[in-house]
Amino acid sequence: MDARKLKIEAAAVALTYVDDGMRLGIGTGSTAEEFVRLLAAKVAGGLTIIGVPTSERTAQLCRELGVSLTTLDETPELDLTIDGADELDGTLSLIKGGGGALLREKIVAAASNKMIVIADETKVVETLGRFPLPIEVNRFGLEATKIAIIKASADLGLAGPIALRLKEGEPFITDGGHYILDASFGSIPDPKTLSCALYAIPGVVEHGLFLGLASAAIIAGVDGIRTLTVA
Repeated sequence: MDARKLKIEAAAVALTYVDDGMRLGIGTGSTAEEFVRLLAAKVAGGLTIIGVPTSERTAQLCRELGVSLTTLDETPELDLTIDGADELDGTLSLIKGGGGALLREKIVAAASNKMIVIADETKVVETLGRFPLPIEVNRFGLEATKIAIIKASADLGLAGPIALRLKEGEPFITDGGHYILDASFGSIPDPKTLSCALYAIPGVVEHGLFLGLASAAIIAGVDGIRTLTVA
């Protein structure tokens, strides 16, 4: 089974958690987009929901497909967020931000009563860090912030290249107007301590470690669908 079919399978199971009348956070990325397409078909069939998109890209797709949208200012408390992940471990700690929407994704997830992750089995790891950790940073003082990140990570025994994300040869700019540094640590044995260290750096806006936010993950693999939960 190819990767897209796996994503569609996971998205289809996630859709069963969506009830009529829900206030729904809608994620960003290729797996989340498959969910939006399936959601739109349900909406066309009579399902009523109101969605908060986690990126301009997701908002555009929702509008094109007829999914009603609101904002967190209008609807500051959500019932459920469904989103993908670049990586997740057995405790449902995540790395997100490969699509560049980590700040909005984390704000939306934190405003939700529940977060469900949808992913294919290749995203499941024993230890986070195989996927480069996105770190959203203020454009002002970029080099100083990068040096501070290198020092903080080195204090935790982490090493590896930290690169400014580019798009078509120019710095990638997030929906919030920031840059992203991608940190290739290879392994992050203590995500919580790293999270605290990054938050202590003034130029860091947000990072892609999503800890304690997901309550379930729907994983699609060649042997079918499985659901991971935390106690």
